[in-house]
Amino acid sequence: MDGRVKPSLARSPLPNPPVLRHNRGQQHNREAEEALSYLQQEPTTGTQTLRTLRRYPDRIAFATEVARITYAHVANVIGQLQHVLAGLNLPRGAGVAVLTANRWETWCCSVAAQALALRTTPLHPLGSVDDHLDQLADAEIQVLIVDAVSYAARGGELKARAGLAHVFALGAAADFGPDIMQLAAAAGSVTAKDLARPDDACVLGFTGGTTGKSKGVLRSHSAASAITAAVLSDFELPQAPSYLAVAPISHVAGTKVLPTLIRGGTVHLMKSFDPEKVLATIARERINFTLFVPTMVYVLLDHPKLDATDLSSLELVLYGASPMSPTRLLEGLERIGPVFSQLYGQSECYPISVLRKADHDRASPELFAACGTPVAGCSVVLLDEEGREVPQGEAGEICVRAPQVMDTYWKRPEQTEAAFKGGWLHTGDVARADERGYLYIVDRKKDMIVTGGFNVFPREVEDALTSHPGVAMAAVIGVPDEKWGEAVTALIVRRPGAEVSGEELIALVKSRKGSTQAPKQVEFLDELPTTAVGKVDKKVLRARYWAGQQRMVG
Repeated sequence: MDGRVKPSLARSPLPNPPVLRHNRGQQHNREAEEALSYLQQEPTTGTQTLRTLRRYPDRIAFATEVARITYAHVANVIGQLQHVLAGLNLPRGAGVAVLTANRWETWCCSVAAQALALRTTPLHPLGSVDDHLDQLADAEIQVLIVDAVSYAARGGELKARAGLAHVFALGAAADFGPDIMQLAAAAGSVTAKDLARPDDACVLGFTGGTTGKSKGVLRSHSAASAITAAVLSDFELPQAPSYLAVAPISHVAGTKVLPTLIRGGTVHLMKSFDPEKVLATIARERINFTLFVPTMVYVLLDHPKLDATDLSSLELVLYGASPMSPTRLLEGLERIGPVFSQLYGQSECYPISVLRKADHDRASPELFAACGTPVAGCSVVLLDEEGREVPQGEAGEICVRAPQVMDTYWKRPEQTEAAFKGGWLHTGDVARADERGYLYIVDRKKDMIVTGGFNVFPREVEDALTSHPGVAMAAVIGVPDEKWGEAVTALIVRRPGAEVSGEELIALVKSRKGSTQAPKQVEFLDELPTTAVGKVDKKVLRARYWAGQQRMVG
């Protein structure tokens, strides 16, 4: 195995112009265009990173509660870590997994490995031990690096059960392995090198598993580098980013780290989401850019210190991973400011589209339901079950071609072939497009409810439910029903102190969406279960209703 990856058909050059590519004209500033050109010259993550670190040696790359780390120091640490990893005599393409909280050293470990032509697998910090064991085995991991401060017990369990060749601790020596940072420091001054090729395997991540067992998603350096280019080109990052990373940088929040550094900015790391600390950090450090999942935004909006906190430095708040209630989004615009921008993508292709700050116009609230327009270089079509493009305004599956599309599902050739049917990546998301090219996601194909012979998309019902001032969160699922096949069921979290009845909510949906989409029953919960990436876990919600039953509709 030489570590090389065959690119997917959905990343091949296109013979025709992109179908829904959005022409932003002058909105592409010169710096973004230069960044795109720069990135496309040498599409490996190692080259991107090491060039950037050499460019701003004295600037602060990472900031934590206790330390400030310069670009030059980060570059040297990457070289030191490469010295340790090279001593293991691993073949090209060997797997290195990391399990840590948000730490700058973690990012250095990943870059060091990738630049040595090793592939990295980030384990989600909130994943279960069984999930981690499954992924370590599936990804054929040879090296595991575990945060000894935050995950000491998990590190010991994984070493005992996973049968790995090499296990290192990070941050302190531990029973399960030596501290890789101490070993690296002993190497002295080491110049980091990039030995990877654009077609080498770079990252093997895993899907969120919201619709079934997690699948490995393999990206080459070329595909991973295209993510950075897309973020720089379309995400309206501030000119001098001061980025607050609250969500795990092992996943989507991490795709903003290198773009921040390319712009000469600083990444402020928090190990977990603490709303009071988030607000205090934004005010103290003059944070101008961050990323939240919708549930984080809801918690901040409900926090008693929000309105008293100086958030004037904020220029951009990216949100994504799951839909945001239009009602709560409007509240965010009014109380936090016109700084919101929605990103849309998935493990298989990120990003796909963006709803920019200017699109969050309180005078045009209909756009709040959109996920934006395709990012530069991304082609999107909406296809029906027969693979035909649907007419404008009709629902079809979002299918994508883009440089950042994954190369393959890991060791799943049949699922890969199905995903790339017709040369397009089939996302599994159903959407409509308007005359301007804005995409409106209706729902996941697998989340669609068939009730009494009619198709109901839960997201539309959820948006109606969360428009009620007493509803904080809503999830809609189908449950077995002898009469309807599936009965539309709403699971509701009330806002603090709110009084709202199920009958009231059923009447609300009926008045807005009609009787077919109105819930047949409403249940109130203290909280909704979420996946490790912050999405409402409908698989868990469905489980108690569908246990021991077959789906009752076709």
